[in-house]
Amino acid sequence: MSLPSISLDTLLTGRADPFTRPGSRSAIAKAPRQGSLAVTSLGLESDEQGDLRVHGGVEKAIHHYPREHYAQWIAELGEHPLLTRPGAFGENFSTHGWTEADLCLGDRVRAGTALLEVSQGRMPCWKLNDRFELPQMALRVQESGRTGWYYRVLEEGGIAAGAPLELVERRHGDWSLQRLSAVLFDKRVDAEILRDCLELPLPPNWRRTLSRRLENGAVEDWSPRLEGSPKA
Repeated sequence: MSLPSISLDTLLTGRADPFTRPGSRSAIAKAPRQGSLAVTSLGLESDEQGDLRVHGGVEKAIHHYPREHYAQWIAELGEHPLLTRPGAFGENFSTHGWTEADLCLGDRVRAGTALLEVSQGRMPCWKLNDRFELPQMALRVQESGRTGWYYRVLEEGGIAAGAPLELVERRHGDWSLQRLSAVLFDKRVDAEILRDCLELPLPPNWRRTLSRRLENGAVEDWSPRLEGSPKA
């Protein structure tokens, strides 16, 4: 287990407000916070989610997005006002030094005085399309593998910008988030790989998805997640 500690560059939270489509709400527009925030089983103090059916909860308590990905997005998309500062992807943690290739499922991370566990990568949804005003932004994020990841909270505590993030335990070193996402977002069905994945401590939503693929021999339709319902 060799992964250098990093610092939390920016800590962000947001309020759930009416979003772009009728009846929708989102807290994707997060802003930097100064000072220490409490870390609870449901995430950061004062942070909200717009749709608790698919966001937030104990399995998606905190979202982490690598700041170094921004340069790659600018290279692909050109200058975009959202990419001038942290928070473009609705992240709570913005850092340099760790990416999806470095973190593995189940990694335990000391963050300030809290203990976190990497629970899953992000499955991007249509709200990224509307936020960036790019119709296929969610698909681009999915295909790039630059999704960021979520933590569950094992020990509550507190954290502030500048706090160290330290990997303290690794149990599934063969299963980086990058590798897992490649399986999750593969249109092919490889029964052997799916069975291997299902031996891992997957979050319930990933377990259901991969179990159905194995049972049906087909990949589910991603369009409801990636495109959502049309705007009025």
